Amino acid sequence: MSAAQPLTPPIAANHIHKWLRAWYASAGGEVPDAVDLGVVQQMLPDTPYGQGVKVIKPPQALDIASCEGSLVRNPDDTTEWGIFYNPKASQERRRFTVAHELGHFVLHRSQKPRFNCDKESVYSGADTVKGIEREADDFASNLLMPGDLLRAWLSQQSVDLHLLSTIAQRFQVSFEALCIRFIKFTELRAILVYWDNGFLKYEWRSSSAIRTRARIRRNGDPAEPPSGTLAADADIAQERDGLDLSAAIWCPEEASHMRVREFKHSYTARDRVLTLLILESAEPRAWDRSWQDRESLNSYDQFGSR
Repeated sequence: MSAAQPLTPPIAANHIHKWLRAWYASAGGEVPDAVDLGVVQQMLPDTPYGQGVKVIKPPQALDIASCEGSLVRNPDDTTEWGIFYNPKASQERRRFTVAHELGHFVLHRSQKPRFNCDKESVYSGADTVKGIEREADDFASNLLMPGDLLRAWLSQQSVDLHLLSTIAQRFQVSFEALCIRFIKFTELRAILVYWDNGFLKYEWRSSSAIRTRARIRRNGDPAEPPSGTLAADADIAQERDGLDLSAAIWCPEEASHMRVREFKHSYTARDRVLTLLILESAEPRAWDRSWQDRESLNSYDQFGSR
């Protein structure tokens, strides 16, 4: 007998999407592009993920400067849970926070009765805290931005910041959240870099970029944008169409003839900048020459040779 499949954030989110689709289908409708978290919050106690819980109370605003949101068990009734969010956050940020807390409910509520969450814990918290915060973020990303819709909307289109912004609006998530989801989802060699007051705060690399060892140039600790890039040009706030550069400017281990398309998004105060890099597909390694043998064959030749 095989061991039970561990419950990961994407698996949990995918199960909830199946239940949502069944629920909407029974009512003669379809799940909206922007998932209704109120429906999820009401539905969960009646699913296998809500065993022993009677109710998750509707999210409430709570002005708590130290965190973005909380998931709390009622100390007087252990079958009741409540979610709180920071009312000063944007609407998109609140949606992500509520989805994040629902992730704690599904994945972690057996571990402790209260979760106080802030954005920094995802990057700089203790390992245990960082681990569960990233899982809750991963759950929220998969719940709010399901992969099948993302694949359909991205397919056969050139990726630029216009397209990613439009998709973020359809999902009702922040532009940054959509960009991170894109990096985790795409098969392209892509890197997302977040600059805070001119210094690197974090970066995300796609699985393809990791496999091909594409890394951005580090010129210090903390690092600043490499000279000659859009990120380093204070006169350019936005570049949504992208600009082609030599990949070696950003990634020193790339061959000199390889290209990268750099996109730039600056926030209103320009103290925070997002850089999206989409690298040209990697070449076969020098010791792998088998691709040359196939170069003259088209699909008909391959079919006919069988």
